[in-house]
Amino acid sequence: QVHLAESGGGLVVTGGSLTLSCAASGLTFSNYAMGWFRQASGKEREFVAKISANSLFPAYANSVSGRFTISRDSANNAVYLQMNSLKPTDTAVYYCAADTAEWGSVRHEDYEYWGQGTQVTISS
Repeated sequence: QVHLAESGGGLVVTGGSLTLSCAASGLTFSNYAMGWFRQASGKEREFVAKISANSLFPAYANSVSGRFTISRDSANNAVYLQMNSLKPTDTAVYYCAADTAEWGSVRHEDYEYWGQGTQVTISS
């Protein structure tokens, strides 16, 4: 059974940093691209970042490019999202997801497995 578990969310002030982690189990991690999505209250789920199955090709939404960094650790079956210069508009529930496509997708519909999410709140 595939299980994705996010951690690391919390409350920080504007300009602060957080690192989210996602631990994966029950799948061959190196076969999956991994993505981070977020959903703010009353809004649709949106793409944040993705990283290819071979770790070589990260990609970011324009809204987070230059502030967020996605990485993965195949030895520990984990994916991370380092978030810097946080803004109130980054407030959302953040989800990690796994995609069997090698490069991953910016569409949440393309991801096969999802975690339960972790809340990130940025105070102004």
